[in-house]
Amino acid sequence: MNVTMMKYFGFMKKNWLYITLPLLMVGCNQSGDKRSTSVDSRSFDETQAAKIWPKLQSDVKKSEKIEKRVTDLLVTMTLQQKVAQMIQPEIRDITLEDMRKYGFGSYLNGGGGFPNNNKHSTPDDWVALAEKMYQASIDDSLDGSTIPTMWGTDAVHGHNNVIGSTLFPHNIGLGAANNPQLIEKIAEITATEVMVTGIDWVFAPTVAVVRNDRWGRTYEGYSEDPEIVRTYSASIVKGLQGHANKDFLGDKRVISTIKHFIGDGGTVGGDDQGDSLASEQELFTIHAQGYVGGLIAGAQSVMASFNSWHGDKVHGHKYLLTDVLKNRMGFDGFVVGDWNGHGQIKGCVKENCAQAVNAGLDIFMVPTKAWKPLYENIITQVQQGDIPQSRIDDAVTRILRVKIRAGLFEKRSPAKRILSGNAALIGAEAHRKVARQAVRESLVLLKNKDHLLPLSANQHILVAGDAADNIGKQSGGWSITWQGTGNKNADFIGASSIYSGIEQKVNNAGGKTTLSVDGSYTIKPDVAIVVFGEEPYAEGHGDIDNLEYQRGNKKDLALLKSLKAEGIPVVAVFISGRPMWVNAELNASDAFVAAWLPGSEGKAIADVLMKAQANSIQYDFKGKLSFSWPKSPTQIVNRFDDDYLPLFPYGFGLTYNDTDTLLDNLSEKSNVAVEENKITDIFVGQAIEPWEMQLFSQEQYIEIETSSESLSGIAYRAVDKYIQEDSFRLQTTGKSNAGIKFIHGNGFNKDLSFELEQNASLTFSVKRDSDINTPVYISMNCEAIGDTQASCQASYDIQAQLAAVPLGKWQDVAISLNCFAEKGVQLSKVTVPFELRTSGAINLSINHIRLAPEQRTNEVTRSTVNCL
Repeated sequence: MNVTMMKYFGFMKKNWLYITLPLLMVGCNQSGDKRSTSVDSRSFDETQAAKIWPKLQSDVKKSEKIEKRVTDLLVTMTLQQKVAQMIQPEIRDITLEDMRKYGFGSYLNGGGGFPNNNKHSTPDDWVALAEKMYQASIDDSLDGSTIPTMWGTDAVHGHNNVIGSTLFPHNIGLGAANNPQLIEKIAEITATEVMVTGIDWVFAPTVAVVRNDRWGRTYEGYSEDPEIVRTYSASIVKGLQGHANKDFLGDKRVISTIKHFIGDGGTVGGDDQGDSLASEQELFTIHAQGYVGGLIAGAQSVMASFNSWHGDKVHGHKYLLTDVLKNRMGFDGFVVGDWNGHGQIKGCVKENCAQAVNAGLDIFMVPTKAWKPLYENIITQVQQGDIPQSRIDDAVTRILRVKIRAGLFEKRSPAKRILSGNAALIGAEAHRKVARQAVRESLVLLKNKDHLLPLSANQHILVAGDAADNIGKQSGGWSITWQGTGNKNADFIGASSIYSGIEQKVNNAGGKTTLSVDGSYTIKPDVAIVVFGEEPYAEGHGDIDNLEYQRGNKKDLALLKSLKAEGIPVVAVFISGRPMWVNAELNASDAFVAAWLPGSEGKAIADVLMKAQANSIQYDFKGKLSFSWPKSPTQIVNRFDDDYLPLFPYGFGLTYNDTDTLLDNLSEKSNVAVEENKITDIFVGQAIEPWEMQLFSQEQYIEIETSSESLSGIAYRAVDKYIQEDSFRLQTTGKSNAGIKFIHGNGFNKDLSFELEQNASLTFSVKRDSDINTPVYISMNCEAIGDTQASCQASYDIQAQLAAVPLGKWQDVAISLNCFAEKGVQLSKVTVPFELRTSGAINLSINHIRLAPEQRTNEVTRSTVNCL
């Protein structure tokens, strides 16, 4: 351990009680993976709950005037009008006539949802849609209601769906900055840019306390410890909504949402939407602190989480949503669901879920056309007594209370509001100045051998790495598009790349820069800055099974080593949404900076790395780790663990005054246990989670939910091989391009890098009951990067292999994953692991689709497809 780390360990050990006494009430096993307490959807016990959950006093007090107004309005509403207030469809799934007819209480644009389905929509385009929806909602000609609707959006690091907006560092970087006053400024700026587009409501802040960095939403969390999260939650809420006693939900403020209630950062294995096994005490002590801070500050909405708690989905958890959050913690705003999250409750589908209403969900986020049957089913269930009328009235009371507090009944329509359409405020220089401060304060210096940094600008600097001049990569997920992919630098109007900032500094000082992604050069540079890191991802797509960076493809390490071998001092700038195992990259670097996901203001990094023209320090490093840094790929380590031995501890971060004694001898040996002969199942009598089965014919697709499905030109039927319905039969007529595919159930992707490393093959058992006289293709698809759709899909014709199978006999067919990789499929981002399609007439039965090494095939005979 180096001297600087020992200093931080000593400080933390000495001061932990002072730092965390208001938060940590019991000793906990905080690994996020091993729990023992069993909890069910219990009934509320005030005495028991009082031992854990506090009675909170919100800074926003109830008003008798508002309560009377809500009551008076409620008695005039029909059941249909009330239920409409509880339905939140997405802009791609409703029309103005729908809004006029039903009078939805709210609507949203999901990630990748834009006015006119155009990501380059202008602020005027956003305002125009907001105005039309508003006017349709108060038009009582069809629904008899004049209650204004409200528009919600995911503005999670600035108004990130809008071209030209200011993109702040993602939350993990802001946690490293540990500056609540700065956070409030950021939230206020976000509210301003959101109001420019006529939107009323923001789905932020995320207050997850991340306990397992394998989770793909780690970067949405401020810290692994609730210390920062509680304080930040209050700051963000005040910045978005205004203070309770000052400009609360005024003309320049938006409604905030603290999310996702509760335990999303503590699921087993870091699985997105997985199961949290935290004890109830831990649920409060660790995972609820953001709600303590945010609710006291006056947050008006809370979003329910996709995750389960001890096997019970939170969207349907009455104890947590009603007994704890509303009754015990005193929350009087509304609870909104997440993207069709109610449909994941056992016994529910997205079109029908009385349990979620009864549990305390007030607004259903229900994209796709499922909103209409859900609306109709809720009405029927109330009429039949399955949902009490009192529960509907409570939900609508909460929605109306927030709308009145937000002044939506009195405010001018979206097009006429004080900030609407003021495009000069989108990405305004004053806003970017604050963002640049956030970037500078978020950077964490992990290594600085022989005080290499800061660099003099009047020298020849090579800038290398694929993130150096890539604004999309430095911004990460939730940046214009949902996953942050498919964007070019030109899409980020007004933004700056990391390279552009370095170039400007060096040019001003009379030095020279060379931009070279692969590190090649003509004239040997004095120093190299290599900017590299994770590709953008958002929820679901970012889950990984260990923390090794670039496992199996160490191209960035090779770049660092090549430069160092040539005697060039190397500064590594690492772009990532989480701490990762980068021991080898640390060894190959003379200085190493954790830059996280800095957002649109990449040029601010040069302010810290480069000296001023007077050769003095311009800005020193301020960032400190709010996440412990792992010393192995499998280490899941959190502050105050009993066995706390990270590579860099919570709170670590060098300044230019510190002497770094980290040597270039960190272990580069991975401790990932190789599970020999591992089989990864895709279909064993049914689709294995997270995969779902779809039948398709031409452009028609249906999800396979029963034992028999059909479309024009194709029929599916569950059949038997060993046991009842452990296989399926496909019959095609040859009149269309038809087949079956297995696709990630949430539209995400799956990392199959491990299976590729094990030289596994896509293997399935097949029986033919017809001649095969036409090509039959097996395909694998992955998430496409940019516009190169073809680069992420590969197909192989297995007609010859099928024709060789004796009629009525089962046989294995295998295609090596290496075959797919060689054709451009990125096995780290697989969305469709198996697709069978043909334009001919066939009759085939399929059993046990899996990814398996050759020695694990169950059949005596096996046909291997040639890659060529």
